[in-house]
Amino acid sequence: MASSQSGTGVSGLARLQSALPFSSRDWGLLLVAPGVLLFSSFMLYPIFYLFYISLTDATFAGSVIGGGAELIGLANYVQLIGDSQFWTSMTTTWLFVAVSLVIKVFLAVGIALLLNHVRVAGKRYMRAAVIVPLGFPGIFTITVWRGMFSDARYGVFNTILGRYNEFMSSLSAPELLLFDVPIGFLSGRWEAFFAYVTTEVWLAYPFMVIIIVSALQDVPRSLHEAAMVDGAGALQRFRTVTLPAIKGPVLFASILTAATSFQQFLIPWVFNQGGPSRQNELIIVYGYREAITFNQFGLSAAILIVGIAFVGMFMYVAVRYGGLAEGVGDE
Repeated sequence: MASSQSGTGVSGLARLQSALPFSSRDWGLLLVAPGVLLFSSFMLYPIFYLFYISLTDATFAGSVIGGGAELIGLANYVQLIGDSQFWTSMTTTWLFVAVSLVIKVFLAVGIALLLNHVRVAGKRYMRAAVIVPLGFPGIFTITVWRGMFSDARYGVFNTILGRYNEFMSSLSAPELLLFDVPIGFLSGRWEAFFAYVTTEVWLAYPFMVIIIVSALQDVPRSLHEAAMVDGAGALQRFRTVTLPAIKGPVLFASILTAATSFQQFLIPWVFNQGGPSRQNELIIVYGYREAITFNQFGLSAAILIVGIAFVGMFMYVAVRYGGLAEGVGDE
């Protein structure tokens, strides 16, 4: 009886589809239309509205909504090109993305290999410990790291370096005194940049470790055993067996974390608001400051549109030429 009803329902649906002037492809488009509408409402519309603001001389939040802003075309973008702070911010942002990404990849791959090694005991507990940073709110973690990088003599890292200097002095080895304590981690440009990168790596590496460990678990053990029979050493097995197997997941995780790093705002703002003297102002901080501090909402919107364009181009190139889009669109 149930089978008969099921067959009747299927045949009725087939008759309904054949009666309506829609192909199977049209039905697929109709099914995804609600999702596309929601995506457009929450993603595309704000971007288009931001672009519209970038074409105006809006100087306060209500000027666009209230009609007080006037269209000025691409004047804000022309102003950006001639603004040295824009180029400083863009260069610092890409340097931040590149340095942090390289460190994250090497660190995550090393930890993942360790957690997946057959001779490592307690891997289950170590994997749980690795993802602990993901369990804390980002603002909490960033605030803790800011305290550790405090310029004060008794900040965590300055205390450690001070104890190191005391130990070297007790050994009568002044040539090993590598640091003058206290170090102004947040008051020097490159010291602050180092603090940014360290915190960004701490926030992002657990995600990459999870992705890479999952990829390593899919590598057949028989491949490693066959390579060992052929006389391949550990490094050669990693290069010929492990690396090709995890290349795709590593690239995928790298693209996501790089895009997130490009949009980083909390770390520079909480640490020293992109200082000293705006030298470490990442692109999002630059746009935020122009809007909130200087009330240049049109210019700020132009900055953020440029940032969105760079992120979009980066992700397109990485996906297109990184091989992650293979098979997409194939029938």
